[in-house]
Amino acid sequence: MTARRLAPALVLIALVLAGPWLAPHPEDAPVTLPYGTPGGGFALGGDQLGRDVLSRVLIGGRELIVSALLIAALVTAIAAVLGAVGALRPALGRLVERTADVFMLLPAVLAVLLVALSWPGGGRLAVIAAAVGTGLPYAIRLTAAAAAPVTAAGYVEAAAAGGERLWHLVLRDVLPNLRATLLAVFGLRFVAAVYVVSTAGFLQVGPQPPTADWALMIRENAAGILLNPWAVVVPSLAIGLVALTVNHAAHALAPQTGRTAVTVR
Repeated sequence: MTARRLAPALVLIALVLAGPWLAPHPEDAPVTLPYGTPGGGFALGGDQLGRDVLSRVLIGGRELIVSALLIAALVTAIAAVLGAVGALRPALGRLVERTADVFMLLPAVLAVLLVALSWPGGGRLAVIAAAVGTGLPYAIRLTAAAAAPVTAAGYVEAAAAGGERLWHLVLRDVLPNLRATLLAVFGLRFVAAVYVVSTAGFLQVGPQPPTADWALMIRENAAGILLNPWAVVVPSLAIGLVALTVNHAAHALAPQTGRTAVTVR
């Protein structure tokens, strides 16, 4: 059952990562009429410059996927450590949570703009840094709340009383019991990262023309949506589908808690 629920995300990610090698045309070569309709070897028609939409869709998702996965992994890992340490050391935990509360007030899009415009050269790295910074406060709050009852368990208190070091308690006693929470955080942060990276691309903060990028494609072809809607609809659907399938896969990996129904025969 788990493998079946993971399959859509794995297939989609593999397709996106292999997309540049599957594209029939270069990403920046005009090969048809501007906003050309599908047909004549162009399954999705052309964009505003006559470039093959299918090729640009296949090429344009890899950077988004890699960036979102990296953001979600960094946020989850950092939040896991800070949340567990904060639960084991309440004084430090209160300081971390108060700091997280302050940073929650900064909208993600505004943070991306501020960081990207002040970062030397801007680009994808600036977007990733801003997305990690804005995603951490929420993730820290969730992991700290989940870690609190674990750190109050008898075996953790016994290990602490026995002189175990802080990192041993975090890595061996607390984090293994937060698997479901951390997978949920990863799924949520991946969806949020897709939103932030896509918004940055739409605002042209990060990838620049003529780079093939799904969000950038939506912005560039919005004016001709009535001429060739596929140039806007397909990348929009691709962004939503990636976010949905990866979040669903993270949920499938999480341990299933709760009661199991028992049938009496």
